[in-house]
Amino acid sequence: MTFIQKDRFLSRKWLINYLLIVIGSFILASGFVLFITPYKIVPGGVYGIAIVLHYILGTPVGLTALSMDIPLTLLGIKILGPRFGYKTVVGFLLTAFFVDGITYFYGDQPLVADEPLLSAVFGGVFLGIGLGLIFKSKATSGGTDIVAMIFSKYFHLPVGQLLIWVDSAIVMIGLLVFQDWKIPLYSLIVIYITGKVIDGILQGVDYDKTLFIVSEKYEEIRNKIINDLNRGGTYLHGSGMYNGADKTVIFTVVNRREMAMLQEYIHQIDPKAFVTVINANEILGEGFKSLRDKIES
Repeated sequence: MTFIQKDRFLSRKWLINYLLIVIGSFILASGFVLFITPYKIVPGGVYGIAIVLHYILGTPVGLTALSMDIPLTLLGIKILGPRFGYKTVVGFLLTAFFVDGITYFYGDQPLVADEPLLSAVFGGVFLGIGLGLIFKSKATSGGTDIVAMIFSKYFHLPVGQLLIWVDSAIVMIGLLVFQDWKIPLYSLIVIYITGKVIDGILQGVDYDKTLFIVSEKYEEIRNKIINDLNRGGTYLHGSGMYNGADKTVIFTVVNRREMAMLQEYIHQIDPKAFVTVINANEILGEGFKSLRDKIES
């Protein structure tokens, strides 16, 4: 079974995906050169190992990471099958090229001197944006992701959990080599912010709210949602746990302004209503972004 994403050569989708890879790789590389490497921060992955080796042996960070990415990808193809397409290879080749290229022209000094915490924060932002754009092109970052996938195949553990363990081990290597407790702490900040920014890039920053409303005035609330807010919803039928009485639950999605209006209205007509509000990270479907647009973007 193949997992390789195939785009028609020079099609609009092909051009967009490779443009995302180029831009993402450059931003990712800038994050390493300007914020991460100068402070010896070790944010996991092959670049974490490459940064450690850079300070021990003086080897170029990009070239060192590339020397690990290539055999790991070949090993992954042999063990896991053809999951890693051309876009993944282009991504780690460009990242390595940009890392060493920016270092050559800019140097090895941090963008902000004597500010490791600020650099950890913005380094995480740059890494998250870069990786998010690469992931958005349907490519992967390769590297330790492949190690986690291989371990997952043989030990039947979740890839995400294994990736945390692998990256944590690399962070601890940085502690052992540099003998400075601040380094793993800054590294964890980078890893956390990177993950949050990647989620934002892939899922979007959404302010919509999911509401579950239990009220005897569900018909009036339904009219408010449909006629005044111009939104839809779904009736969910259930029964109360205490007395077994039939309940009608309204499930709907609104934005923050509409939520405030709806809550005020519910309070007016049924102060005893039960309302649960959940942050909606991503809404796909009628009235929001379509699933087709999501898949094709």
